[in-house]
Amino acid sequence: MTGLVVVCHSRPLARAAVALATEMTRGRPLQVEIAAGLDEDTYGTDAVAIMEAVVAADDGDGVVVLMDLGSAVLSAETALELLDPDVRDRVVLCPGPLVEGLVAAAVAAASGAGRSEVAAEALAGLAGKESHLGVTEQDQITEGTQGGPSAKVRVTDPHGLHARPAARVVGEARSFDARVELRNATTGSGWVPASSLSKVATLGVLQGHEVEVRASGAQAQEAVARVAAVAGSGSGLSTGRALSTGASQDLGSAGENGAGGGPQGRAGAVAGAASPGVAIGPAARLRAVPIDVPDVPSLGVEPERQRLDRALDQTRRELTRISDPIFDAHLLLLDDLDPEARTLIGQAHPAPQAWQQAVAAIAADFDALPDPYLRGRAADVRAVGDQVLRFLVGAPAPTLAGDGVLIAADLTPAEAATLDPTRIAGVLLAAGSPTSHAAILTRTRGIPAVVGAGPQVLDIRDGTLIALDGGSGEIAVAPADAVLDAFRARAAEQRARSQAARSRAIEPAVTTTGVPIAVGANVGSVEEARAAAANGADLAGLVRTEFLFQDRTAAPDVDEQLAVYRAIAAAFDGRRVTLRTLDAGSDKPVPFLPAPPEANPFLGVRGLRLSLAHPTVFAAQLQAIALVAREAPISVMFPMVTTVGELRRARMMLDEALARTGSGRPADLRVGMMVEVPAAALRAADFVPYADFFSVGTNDLTQYTLAAERGNAALMSLSTGLDPSVAQLIDLLCRAAGDRVPVAVCGEVAADEQAVPRLLASGVRQLSVAPALVPLVKQAVRAT
Repeated sequence: MTGLVVVCHSRPLARAAVALATEMTRGRPLQVEIAAGLDEDTYGTDAVAIMEAVVAADDGDGVVVLMDLGSAVLSAETALELLDPDVRDRVVLCPGPLVEGLVAAAVAAASGAGRSEVAAEALAGLAGKESHLGVTEQDQITEGTQGGPSAKVRVTDPHGLHARPAARVVGEARSFDARVELRNATTGSGWVPASSLSKVATLGVLQGHEVEVRASGAQAQEAVARVAAVAGSGSGLSTGRALSTGASQDLGSAGENGAGGGPQGRAGAVAGAASPGVAIGPAARLRAVPIDVPDVPSLGVEPERQRLDRALDQTRRELTRISDPIFDAHLLLLDDLDPEARTLIGQAHPAPQAWQQAVAAIAADFDALPDPYLRGRAADVRAVGDQVLRFLVGAPAPTLAGDGVLIAADLTPAEAATLDPTRIAGVLLAAGSPTSHAAILTRTRGIPAVVGAGPQVLDIRDGTLIALDGGSGEIAVAPADAVLDAFRARAAEQRARSQAARSRAIEPAVTTTGVPIAVGANVGSVEEARAAAANGADLAGLVRTEFLFQDRTAAPDVDEQLAVYRAIAAAFDGRRVTLRTLDAGSDKPVPFLPAPPEANPFLGVRGLRLSLAHPTVFAAQLQAIALVAREAPISVMFPMVTTVGELRRARMMLDEALARTGSGRPADLRVGMMVEVPAAALRAADFVPYADFFSVGTNDLTQYTLAAERGNAALMSLSTGLDPSVAQLIDLLCRAAGDRVPVAVCGEVAADEQAVPRLLASGVRQLSVAPALVPLVKQAVRAT
């Protein structure tokens, strides 16, 4: 049964209202609670009392809250924040009149109506009185043309309701239990649903235009207030981090003046330092290869719709990796394009052609707008349309046009892994974080990179000179001569320091107190293994074997894997090689191992969990590892281990693979696990009997400890460096490991020269970093 809660400043008034409402239910059961007054005689409302009343009234079917006036609404909103999320989702704050609304709601609830219907009845509680007194809609100042509340606001955003603020408006409108509509009152446009990004954006709302908002439904009043506020203020977002530049140009106008940049000033640490080194060069971008849509007949409505579903799921996964409002807008555009494409599929169109036509129709709406900025948003429609279309027809990924500093929204791990250091001087990403997989791979390839610089960098024109420092996060767009000279001087200084470190790269790394530390390399290809060996790596501390599995339609067989593992072992020439088993899932999807949609993939089926869920693929990889382990010193490492049971199952499957490939266990084979989950660090003693070594993945350990998603640019301050809480977990791990199990660190903190002494003091005796950083980390160890 839907519960009711009465929030009122006066407790006697609330009791009287409930008594009247109960009289109308004719003895039928009614679940109603009162949260009114501060005591019997004192007027006021209490958020905690409201929260307790909601909990008492909720039996699982939800609760409708009716309020009197003023602070009662604010107290009810505060009470919502105090509730558990699962309860909060079942609560409707109804703007209906307290007495008449409560009577109508009580009758509906006692009849078994759901919370939405109960709220609607309460909202319409004045209908009988209005009808009797002859009040019309025109007589109600706050009533819109559909009988609900309305508001009119003037838009202040310089670009009007363009993609990002429009997306914010749509997001707010969808969050309420109400039907919200907008119109451009200045141009006299028709009403459009506020839940459709393309419809809102094509209203052509410019700065200074008046927008009218109206709504109907249970939360109409709140919806109108919130949507109007967002529409009036624009995006509600900051314009992004300022960039250093040699001219006083605003990056927001970069598309017009050709250079871009923030306010004039000194170069400063403005974004995420992701891969050390100075890069200077013209702005360059990845260019899309034309998409060839084959002229073939439809396979049938259902197969074509399933085909579209798969492409949309892949696109959404790609877009949700990037935490930025412009890509939130792209996600909303998918929702607008989807119904039209499905309609066309129902008319016997193949999915690619149906999608093309849907994209063309909405893009044409933008093209027809008079404002040039809003017309430019057609490019957003076509961009997200092309993403889906590539997945539908299997078109190749974009390719680099020109050499210089690559500018992109973000890079997938596969894209980052294929960057050519001879063509890419540096990388500048609008999104991402220093611990994202794209950032890790730029470090591995020795390419300077700055991430999380904000969407304004996407407006920099091709060919504009860019200077960046991937060690500090500083960026200069079209820099003045003095700024450019400073970057060049810094580059020369870094080269000299790197050369000094490289001259001692093959020497052991020993602390000032005589403790030897093994410094290895994290690699993801045979080429990187050779680079690591050339840079003096003592071992391969981590081989990311997923590079063999990504971007293909079938798993590599045993022979293919064995050939690659042998080549990596040969590159290290007798030095130990640590092969991490497939670490896929979340931001590293494997096409032939499709996973169901997850609300939070980083907490889902990834790492060892995914391998254990696909034993055939896992067994083939373990067999290839077992074969190479009979030829070279190999360590096998399992990723994202959470429980002892997982580790034991993985070891049992490895033992089976060893039995299939020969007799006995190779003498040099070691079996270990990554410590990336706080639970594994806290229970390290339970894992000691089953592990020959521990390797700390500080990127994920930090992510899970601080609840800070590693790819979110807004959380860079939490996800970079050695956080004290993570340091404590490493201390616990090293104490539990003792002398029995050596502890390594293969996360990005291992390359942080300030963190190295702290790690070694905890008991870490092996560090593994990007190949290009091995000489520098050895120098840091020697200074400890």
